[in-house]
Amino acid sequence: MVALKIENVWKYYGDTVAVRDLNLECDDGEFVCMLGPSGCGKSSTMRMLAGLEHISSGDILLGDRRINDLAPKDRDIAMVFENYALYPHKTVAENIGNPLRLAKVAKHEIRKRVQEAADLLEIGHLLDRKPMELSGGQKQRVAIGRVIVRQPQIYLFDEPIAHLDAKLRARMRSELKHLQQHLGVTTVYVTHDQLEALSMADRIAVMHEGVLQQFGTPAEIYSNPVNAWVAGFVGEPAMNLIACSCAQEGNAVNLMHDGFKITLDDRLAKAALSSGERDLRLGVRPENVRLTADPDDGMIAGTVFSRQLLGSDMLVDVLSGGDHIRVRTDPKSPFEADEKCYVSFDFDHAHLFSAETGISIV
Repeated sequence: MVALKIENVWKYYGDTVAVRDLNLECDDGEFVCMLGPSGCGKSSTMRMLAGLEHISSGDILLGDRRINDLAPKDRDIAMVFENYALYPHKTVAENIGNPLRLAKVAKHEIRKRVQEAADLLEIGHLLDRKPMELSGGQKQRVAIGRVIVRQPQIYLFDEPIAHLDAKLRARMRSELKHLQQHLGVTTVYVTHDQLEALSMADRIAVMHEGVLQQFGTPAEIYSNPVNAWVAGFVGEPAMNLIACSCAQEGNAVNLMHDGFKITLDDRLAKAALSSGERDLRLGVRPENVRLTADPDDGMIAGTVFSRQLLGSDMLVDVLSGGDHIRVRTDPKSPFEADEKCYVSFDFDHAHLFSAETGISIV
């Protein structure tokens, strides 16, 4: 069952297009992340869903009901902002229960719902405190509690944990996902942090310059990006994207680069030839690049540019033909800066993109 449907939605600010012909469906109970850099249109979309921004054209449907012209309070949608927006003079209990008081819910029902939400969020012992007495994580829970008590059809989260420190963000990611699964409410979550999207979402909508680039599961987005922009944006460290030219020499199909010439396997060779394009970009994630001190067939010579310890892995940056090739390898890697080395690619997990359009060829 489709809980939320966005059909051909555009958003203009004057002559500037913030959202361009957006089409998106969220299933009932699904956790959808809208991912993209600042200015990509994700927050504008969120605000249009909430009724805080006018829709320039298109439709938003909640179930079978068109909600374009409904006031925010009539949409049965609740939103958690990046700024927690708590009332400083009210207690935690009063902040959580405020939407219910405005809706003139009976006092005994307010107390019941506030207590249930506080227990679920493990802040029942904080109900008599004021916001100034709370930590950042506790304030976040209060803001979420204020949304939960409304029992809406849709939750909207606009970068709710962006201001928290790294350790607390990691904990809140787990707790928010657990909470959403427990409540079973359709959730749209806006973030620029790919780790949040990959770790929390059932599906991810990747946006760039107001355009939806790809909508799929985290595994689909990571393993099968539809274009070079998605490939380079999703994943940390980022995918290696190397500009090459394609040439057929006898039965072999080679990628030519200032630093190397490599022969493609059958899968990549067929895709390259069928595309009819000469200029391509080879995409390989750092974990699918192998680093060695000894040359062998199909290997690329390079020089170690830098190394970064990532805890359980080492990221080695290799310079070859003017391009930097990132390699995720063992933390005990012996290679030092300025040392000569050789790299090879795992073609089973490699991609080819059009240099002109950026669209994935394979």
